Amino acid sequence: MAQRISSPVVSELLIKKSRFIGCVQPVADRPAAQAIVAGLRAQHPGAAHVCWALMAGGQSAAVDDGEPSGTAGRPMLDVLRHQDLEGVLATVVRYYGGVKLGAGGLVRAYTDCIAQALKTAVKIPNVKARALRCSIPYALEGFLRREIDAAGGVLLGVEHGEQVTCAFSLAETAADALIAQLNEAGQGRLIWLPGDES
Repeated sequence: MAQRISSPVVSELLIKKSRFIGCVQPVADRPAAQAIVAGLRAQHPGAAHVCWALMAGGQSAAVDDGEPSGTAGRPMLDVLRHQDLEGVLATVVRYYGGVKLGAGGLVRAYTDCIAQALKTAVKIPNVKARALRCSIPYALEGFLRREIDAAGGVLLGVEHGEQVTCAFSLAETAADALIAQLNEAGQGRLIWLPGDES
């Protein structure tokens, strides 16, 4: 099962006078990743390379940023795939130290930098969630809130009008059972509204 990491993790390696600063962090999609990489370039104007690899939203990317083809981005992406990570961006900022490492040395350096960072990562299962919306009488609001909480769901919003409209999300694996339970308990007074699945 794919996993994600809870917060950014970093590492730093010094290899033959070259400094490699690695980071693996949660990211939603490619535009967010590109914004982070642009920020790193601005933070490290003296760096020779800002290489990165992305696994997010069903997309992947491997960018060598001037290093010989296949020696930076691809090895970093392989580490992310090997650890079955999703929703992550791996970056390595390299300050060149004047000594060439060769293709094999570069692959090892970029692989090690990301692998070292991930040793401290807190990994959590990447659970597919379903977003649901329903309308209920005021008398059932407390019951609905308790059932959502007991099923491990997250209340996303509540609107009070003629009826109470609740939006919530929960693990895909728990959704069908909760829907059946709420339908039975609601005795026809609970109305399901169109919702977005995520």
